[in-house]
Amino acid sequence: MIKKTLCFTNPAYLSMRNDQMVLRIPEVVTNEALPQMLKDEAVRTIPIEDIGVVVLDNKRITITSGLMEALLANNCAIISCDSKSMPTGMMLPLSGNTLQNERFRHQLESSLPLRKQLWQQTIKQKILNQEHVLRTNTTTETKCMRVWAVEVRSGDADNTEARAAAYYWKNLFPTIPNFVRDREGIPSNNLLNYGYAILRAVIARSLVGSGLLPTLGIHHHNRYNAYCLADDIMEPYRPYVDQLVISIMNTETDYSELTKDIKMKLLGIPMIEVEIGKRRTPLMIASQQTTASLYKCFAGEIRQIAYPEL
Repeated sequence: MIKKTLCFTNPAYLSMRNDQMVLRIPEVVTNEALPQMLKDEAVRTIPIEDIGVVVLDNKRITITSGLMEALLANNCAIISCDSKSMPTGMMLPLSGNTLQNERFRHQLESSLPLRKQLWQQTIKQKILNQEHVLRTNTTTETKCMRVWAVEVRSGDADNTEARAAAYYWKNLFPTIPNFVRDREGIPSNNLLNYGYAILRAVIARSLVGSGLLPTLGIHHHNRYNAYCLADDIMEPYRPYVDQLVISIMNTETDYSELTKDIKMKLLGIPMIEVEIGKRRTPLMIASQQTTASLYKCFAGEIRQIAYPEL
């Protein structure tokens, strides 16, 4: 089942009643000049079980502890944003699977050779997906990227990912000379930052739902990063965000600021249709298939992670 991604950009009071998220607009509810009928109509309810990601993008949003408890109990990711509307924090449930202890143990006891093989698969598929985006959106020669994908060794010992990334970003946006992928860089970095943050939340949520520790990566191991595994597993999914960003750039005359319309398009990332296992499915469902296959790799049941293919 596809879960909803909700983004709140205006002042709001969020609470819970009868397993429903209740949304109230403070300016309407407290306005004595308005008739009670209008106040009642301004209150909206959304079933908790239908929600997958909540984005809080206004400093005047109030959310009750009871609602947060209910959202987390239903494996929902809650994202908070800064004054520039960029995601800065994420809350996930501590327990998302009934067999969590067993699954943690399989993950913690996974061997280094296995993790290196899984990273090899991850980078290979990432480069292939990048190659597709580059080939279908530019006139750049991409045969070299297909060759690099084949050459990725266990653990990506030759750092082929970096070589492919340098070539990819140099050529992806022909209208932006000397574009460099940098979180603090020029647009369209702002679109990529926001899109990747939404993608990261979707992947982290799926990892928790599969009973895995999003902190313990197969490659990333920054001691200050609470979502190393999410950062690992989202790599082959990043080109889907890149493709969406390109389409936004082609339709928006000004994308230097994250307007409401642009954010609405980026919030549709969980609904992007991808192909995984020869079947078309929304990205949020595909991510669950990916993380479920990752656990099976840790448990020794299979040897290949299920990743989407562009």
